[in-house]
Amino acid sequence: MQFLSAQTGVISGTVIEKSTGETLPSASVVVVELQNTGTTTDFDGNYSLNVPSGTYTLRISFVSFNTVELTDVVVEAGKTTTANVAMEEAATGIEEVVVVAVRRMNSEVSMISAIRSSNLVLSGVSSQQISRTQDRDASEVIRRVPGISIIDNRFIIARGLSQRYNNVWINNSAVPSSEADSRAFSFDMIPSGQIENMMIVKSPAPELQADFAGGFVKIATKSIPEENTIQVSYGININTTTHFRDFKYAKGSAMDFMGFDNGFRDMKSVVAAQYIDPRDPELVTKASNEGFNNDWIIRSRKPVADHRFSLMVNRYANLNGGGRLGLMAALNYSYSYLNIQNMENNLFSIYDRDNDAPTYDFKYEDDQYTITAKTGGMLNIIWAPSHRHRIEIRNIFNQQGRNRYTYRDGWRDISGFYEQIREEYLYNSRSTYTGQLSGFHSFSEAVKIDWTAGYSYANRNHPDRRRISLDGTPGNTVLTSIMRDFNRLDENIWSAGANYNHTFAFGTFAPSLKAGAYAEYRTREYNTRLFIFRQGTNLPPDFVFRDVATGMMLPEYFRADGCYFAEEPDKTNDYLGDNMLTSGYIAMNIPIGKFNVYAGVRYENNLMTLTNHLSVMETNTETIEYPSSDYFFPSVNVSYNINKTNLLRFAYGKSVNRQEFREVSKSIYYDFDLFCNVYGNRNLQPAYIQNFDVRYEIYPANGEMVSFALFYKKFTNPIEWALIMTGSGHSYTFENADYATNYGVELDVRKSLNFMGLPDFLLSFNGALITSEVKFKEKSWEADRPMQGQSPYIVNAGLFYQRDKLNAGAMYNIIGRRIVGIGRSDNSQGGTDENDVPDVFEMPRHAIDLSVSYKFGSRFEISAGVRNILATPVVYKQFPKFIDDSGIYQDREQITKKYNTGQTFSVTVRVSL
Repeated sequence: MQFLSAQTGVISGTVIEKSTGETLPSASVVVVELQNTGTTTDFDGNYSLNVPSGTYTLRISFVSFNTVELTDVVVEAGKTTTANVAMEEAATGIEEVVVVAVRRMNSEVSMISAIRSSNLVLSGVSSQQISRTQDRDASEVIRRVPGISIIDNRFIIARGLSQRYNNVWINNSAVPSSEADSRAFSFDMIPSGQIENMMIVKSPAPELQADFAGGFVKIATKSIPEENTIQVSYGININTTTHFRDFKYAKGSAMDFMGFDNGFRDMKSVVAAQYIDPRDPELVTKASNEGFNNDWIIRSRKPVADHRFSLMVNRYANLNGGGRLGLMAALNYSYSYLNIQNMENNLFSIYDRDNDAPTYDFKYEDDQYTITAKTGGMLNIIWAPSHRHRIEIRNIFNQQGRNRYTYRDGWRDISGFYEQIREEYLYNSRSTYTGQLSGFHSFSEAVKIDWTAGYSYANRNHPDRRRISLDGTPGNTVLTSIMRDFNRLDENIWSAGANYNHTFAFGTFAPSLKAGAYAEYRTREYNTRLFIFRQGTNLPPDFVFRDVATGMMLPEYFRADGCYFAEEPDKTNDYLGDNMLTSGYIAMNIPIGKFNVYAGVRYENNLMTLTNHLSVMETNTETIEYPSSDYFFPSVNVSYNINKTNLLRFAYGKSVNRQEFREVSKSIYYDFDLFCNVYGNRNLQPAYIQNFDVRYEIYPANGEMVSFALFYKKFTNPIEWALIMTGSGHSYTFENADYATNYGVELDVRKSLNFMGLPDFLLSFNGALITSEVKFKEKSWEADRPMQGQSPYIVNAGLFYQRDKLNAGAMYNIIGRRIVGIGRSDNSQGGTDENDVPDVFEMPRHAIDLSVSYKFGSRFEISAGVRNILATPVVYKQFPKFIDDSGIYQDREQITKKYNTGQTFSVTVRVSL
């Protein structure tokens, strides 16, 4: 060894398993010449050592792997020397030590290795990539996946297919919908810190539920830790349109900061226990005074910053006999504000060709103020008595509360012109819990069994949604209505499944048989109550001109001959539902030379029942059954291993998209943002889909991947939203189209720029081009069009830099214009394009995010970032057409909604103990 000076340099690198490319956490790295200097690799197989400048030998060791020594490792003062290591598994077994292995997919190398070895067409995101982007929840994480975009900041669009065509499991168990009006998992409920990886399966497979067409999302939470640590982080966000500005809000409960209402907004006992009969003056007076929260005053503050906090505890213990017990617990909390000012919010009728001008039904300007609190927890316990057996208990709970106040000012011109003011006090809370008890057992190298028993729960609670309406002539608006409604959704899922895998050996030919069963029972209960503000005769003459909060909602006026809240009962809006799914599958995996064929068939028997009330007051009900009409779903996945770095895949499978409870119920819900009611269609039928995929994959090096995919989907009876026009406005419902097609191409690139002389840079790029078309049987008011939510193109790109303790990244995202609101086309005899109500499109916008982080020693890290650096506004448009006097088609555009959420700057500090 030669000492040059007392100055220090850095040795860093990554340790991987040579045969698979997977990283090796907890591998020992020792500097031979400095006997007291060494470290272990982290979760992602990375290590870093500060040593004096000089020339050294590194010894890398890991149980059951051959020890590696790297000689002549030169370290220069102030510089970093990279020393990556690929370790080979020892050829002889170790009798004294039982190696307990839990396969982890938390790094890019292990994720890409899993994609490469899978029988299916899939994509994925690891926790390592999540840490690079600093995404805060699962909705931000998943939009980095090829062909995936996000709508409403929480629902996924996979390959141009809306949330209803996608399925979500957490830790191999089904999760309930968090929405009342559709089957949609709200991805913003899961903090990114709880995620180990997200896999998106894009081709049907026998072991997966058949009810999906776009993507089957499998979220895995953190697994058994490799070291004992406590990690604490705290961060703040500052938004340019929100913080240090006036922010309006309605009074909430003392527990709003934790994401739930403590009963402040609930109906009090006098109302909750009985129907409020308007013919009972004493009851009406008591209910109006004592039955509700009657604080209507809007307050103001100037928020300084959003706050985020997380705590993660990792513990493991080595047991006698070589087993391991691991525990991972996490707490997450965030509290944020969002202020959207001067939002354009318009609804148009048929375009006025004579004056070449839009025809407004509604023309509004909204100010919207939202406070969101999120609280989450995770507790995972994993017991692995040996490398052949593993038992896991996983629990994840997340709570979210959102308090939103909207002030809307504008006018309406339907059956007359009215100036209008609208206010909405909206609080909603959502709870999700998912828990599993699962096991893995390897009885030999040939026979393996895994099983899962799970329970999931979700609720969505809207306590006391209040709406105020004032109408009148310019400068003279008067109170026309006050409504307050209460609704609550509760959903439970019990599930159990098991899989059996047997590999046979006939010389070098080793096919495997896979079989399994799965059962799922789901229940849903939806309850509503509505109260209307009524005025008696014994009120001051100027009462209707007063301010609602300070001049009307006062105790001295709440009486039967003054003003009161009368119940508007409608039991038809309530429903009970249950769904029983039983299924089983059998499949064979057959390796034939360079080919691998994985084929099988899935059997599913599904019965959904829905119980509705027959009238608005009566308690008598009817129960309707919706049995599945098709039971067998075949699939085949074929891969051709051209060589070690090139792979070609082909996949086919049949799948289904079944009706949801809400979609076949009589329930009606008024959507304040859409200005309309949404209701169900009891005659809705399930959709069936034929899915085809072809994908070519290249693996240039460990942690690198390039793939190019083609896909095609054919739908029978696709389920779509439908717009119903009436003389007083419009409504939305659900309907079956005749058929639809969806096809496109996807490109995914994850590549080091070492070939350009930039070894510290990593390029991530994925894009998709997608085309779809829906065909309708009855074309009097429907036109063939793209599927709702489908973007013609999606681009996600990222450039990441990592050197020593510095990480930096720049991310870019854009989606092509997509239909978010369905229009109506006049295809009746004599109808023309001029009578159409065009579809509403969300327009493309460029989104650029920047992030940077730096580690101070081994315990401290600080990161910063800016999101939506271009502050591009969100814009929704319609594109009406008409024929001018010269007989030439003219295209116009009109803005239905436009707003800007500004830029968000963030700083986070992390400490490891």
